[in-house]
Amino acid sequence: MSDNKRWFYAGTYTGADEQGIFLCALDMDNGSMEIVHGTDGIANASYLALNAAQDTLYAVSETGDGEVCAYAVDGATGKLQLLDRKPTHGSDPCYLSLTRDDTHVLAANYSSGHVNAYRIEGDGKLAETGLVRHSGGSVNQERQEAAHPHSVFQDPSGKYVLVCDLGLDEIVIYRLEGGELQEHNRVKTAPGAGPRHFDFHPSGRWAYGINELDDTVNVYAFDAEAGNLQVMQTLSALPEGAAKGSSSADIHVTPCGRFLYASNRSDDSIGLYRVDPSTGLLTAVEWVSTGGRTPRNFAIVKGGFLLAANQNSDSVVSFKIDKESGRLTPTGHALTLPKPVCIVPVYK
Repeated sequence: MSDNKRWFYAGTYTGADEQGIFLCALDMDNGSMEIVHGTDGIANASYLALNAAQDTLYAVSETGDGEVCAYAVDGATGKLQLLDRKPTHGSDPCYLSLTRDDTHVLAANYSSGHVNAYRIEGDGKLAETGLVRHSGGSVNQERQEAAHPHSVFQDPSGKYVLVCDLGLDEIVIYRLEGGELQEHNRVKTAPGAGPRHFDFHPSGRWAYGINELDDTVNVYAFDAEAGNLQVMQTLSALPEGAAKGSSSADIHVTPCGRFLYASNRSDDSIGLYRVDPSTGLLTAVEWVSTGGRTPRNFAIVKGGFLLAANQNSDSVVSFKIDKESGRLTPTGHALTLPKPVCIVPVYK
């Protein structure tokens, strides 16, 4: 691979007999993209995560009988070789992440309410260590009839595991002790908000959550010692005048901590917010079309690009990020992939 290209993996909604995880290359000069190769044998590889060494990739199979798969990554070619697959004992796992020390994989099962922890063995394979199941519901009888964990991740200190549960209108906070999930705290969102995804500011002082059902973004103060969140601000995730679609999706803070982006699947856009460096509060700047339909996921690529995965138009679209203003400019390039829903950049 030439010096001006950077790899990324894309997870898609495809059948097990089709290619479902794709290795792609992004041209860092002009934003063009190409498929390097694909991997089959996994159905609905809807979320991916790389370990820090970038020699092992983990993926969920978002099916009725959920699985987590581990793949060895060939350092020279990026090709994947299946190492292991473990059941989630739940249905439709839609998110996974690694702990900060790369010792465990965490997974969230949307339909059944289960949350998993797996220990990563020395060969990259997985050992089941923790399993909890959320129960209950909230005010939206169509979407919150039961618990629906939508994301799971560790805080910057590595002390706590946070789960955004869309069905409960709660962020459930755990301690990971001996591989088991021990409940520590619960933080309520507004009734009917439907917390979906979440990201921490690089300082660790603040955190940001996107709420799918009421199309809002929450700004939280994070108390790392107590393991608690306090809402400081709530803003619309949609541009003024846009019809609410109950389908806000993904959220990410830039590595510099100055900007935040949030995607909307009803408006097919990504919103840009400026982060106040002293308070962490947000100011909305603009919304930009993703150049496709249903941006379920997007990724910020070091070097000044943003890649938007447009699930229902089978496209990944690239944008150049202005380093001073954070504004997005379409590069004019799109990559055709089947129902892309997760993008993970590679930094080797």
